[in-house]
Amino acid sequence: MRILAFDYGTKRVGLAVTDPLQLIATALDTVHAKDVLEYVKAYLDRETVSMFVVGEPRRLDGTESESAQHVRGFIRTLRRTFPAIPIETVDERFTSKMASASIAQSGMTKKKRQDKSLIDRVSAVLILQSYLDSRDFQR
Repeated sequence: MRILAFDYGTKRVGLAVTDPLQLIATALDTVHAKDVLEYVKAYLDRETVSMFVVGEPRRLDGTESESAQHVRGFIRTLRRTFPAIPIETVDERFTSKMASASIAQSGMTKKKRQDKSLIDRVSAVLILQSYLDSRDFQR
């Protein structure tokens, strides 16, 4: 069973997923926010998902950022649409900056590095990896 992670934005949603053993986080896709539920429904027809992990936007001081209300709404919609799948949240501070930095170090062309959908996918991977690391730490 896989874990599916979301880097939710009002325009685009980055998605990442684990392997069936839940050891490795990999980028899955970036979809338009309005299409994300249909995308997830189609994905769940093909794969078994045991949990959703959603990045929680926070400010440096730990308080909620302006986009947190949109993420809360998205989580409510996920719960309503997929009531059998539990949802965890992960502090996503710095994930976009870390994603941009890792993309910059990858040797990609400047045009590729500026692809916002790539940044969203890499951010989702970082959110999912953060969850996996914290879970492993608690064991």
